[in-house]
Amino acid sequence: MTKTALLLAGLLLAGLAHAGELDDAKALFEQKKYPEAMKLYTKLANAGNVEAQQNLGQMYWYGEAGEVDEAKATMWFTKAAAKGNKVAADSLVIMQQRVARRADIDYWVTKYDGEDLKTGKFYCPAPRVPAISKQTDEIDRVSNAINKWQECYNGFVTNLNAASPLTSRIPADIAKLMNAAEMEKARTHLAQVQENVSEEAKVASKMVLADVAVWRGATEAYIAEHNAIMNKAPKDESVERKRK
Repeated sequence: MTKTALLLAGLLLAGLAHAGELDDAKALFEQKKYPEAMKLYTKLANAGNVEAQQNLGQMYWYGEAGEVDEAKATMWFTKAAAKGNKVAADSLVIMQQRVARRADIDYWVTKYDGEDLKTGKFYCPAPRVPAISKQTDEIDRVSNAINKWQECYNGFVTNLNAASPLTSRIPADIAKLMNAAEMEKARTHLAQVQENVSEEAKVASKMVLADVAVWRGATEAYIAEHNAIMNKAPKDESVERKRK
């Protein structure tokens, strides 16, 4: 066998060995054995395997088997992209976009406050409820204000429930730029925001309902007392004579 043939045979065997190891690395990854998969991907990537370089970049990008490391992810994506790997090239574009959209990413990770959930038609100011009402027109006015607030509050609750989870409000073009750690932080932050908005609304509604209960009790008691007095009042004698 010639030296050229021996060299080609050696390259073929090396290629087959790498292919087998690449399959092993993929299998380990699918089994979520990330440290083992990363170790094998690293060996193959250092040996120049393009797919391993791209997969290793992804593992550093998503923080699998350790912390998110954008510098290492960029390094391996760059190596793989230089050899024509499209996934790696697209990943580099996303990483560049992250720099330009950093403020938008941070907004959803730490700064979103849920104000849009309680403004506009979902802003439900407490109605002005007096301690007692003695006139029919005032009773009607207060009743209408209470009903209007109740309708608004019901709409607010429905909208808040429909918005859950708040991660669904993250624009798609921003979500695709977020890495796994950022998405997890955003998920935790947004869940807390929703809980805060919900609790604030519950406290406010309890205060309104407490005022309404006091008003209704006092007003109904006044009406009952007034009617009792009117029923006990002596009737006009002239009216009685006409009836006879």
